[in-house]
Amino acid sequence: MADNRKYYYLKLKESYFDEDAIVLLESMQDGVLYSNILLKLYLKSLKNGGKLQLDENIPYTAQMIATITRQQVGTVERALQIFMKLGLVEPLQNGALYMSNIELLIGQSSTEGERKRRARRALQGQAALPEAVADKCPPYAADICPPERELEIEKEIDIELEIKREGGIKPGQTARAPFGRYKNVFLSEKELAELQTELPGKWEYYIDRLSGYIASSGKKYKNHAATIRRWAADDEAKKAPKQKIPDYSYREGESL
Repeated sequence: MADNRKYYYLKLKESYFDEDAIVLLESMQDGVLYSNILLKLYLKSLKNGGKLQLDENIPYTAQMIATITRQQVGTVERALQIFMKLGLVEPLQNGALYMSNIELLIGQSSTEGERKRRARRALQGQAALPEAVADKCPPYAADICPPERELEIEKEIDIELEIKREGGIKPGQTARAPFGRYKNVFLSEKELAELQTELPGKWEYYIDRLSGYIASSGKKYKNHAATIRRWAADDEAKKAPKQKIPDYSYREGESL
């Protein structure tokens, strides 16, 4: 039977612990404990949209929070008072507590079955993905693949699709691999070998130059090897000395 549930997770920015409220919180006595309680409360409130409730009718009490966070009741009570002063928690009319910033922190992922349907739609008209990616979650685990693994699989699929799209692989053609600083220059083994032969000592420079330009401009090229050759040829043409125009001027009395 298909699993139609949604899985919720906490999205924390890299700068989460540098935010003023968190820095102030952790600078207090027992602040690290308070920070730990705060994260646990965020997680407990996810499925209820930020509300700290056991179910629709029973809000969490300080004693209940102490039990689920494995902290002393006194520590939890002090933490809740501080959270409210910092605007991290708000009391609701029904007696429940609401995690104020939860809208910015809730992530949601679909079940494995839904992910597979999205992947099939994305791959229509594309060559099949390698088995190494297709079998990350085996068939017998189709409905129990955890959401964090699901996200990893989606990322791997995106990478494979990008490689196939940029690489322009045709039947019988060697797959192109990503090169350059930003891994967005796609070359086959043959193309790389030819560039190394044609541009000794310079091929890496041109690959990184193209990689940086694609990353900064978003421009797309049908053939990265051909683009590198054209750039190299243009650079050589700029270095070539210009031919001097013959001087046909003469002084008075001289004959041409």
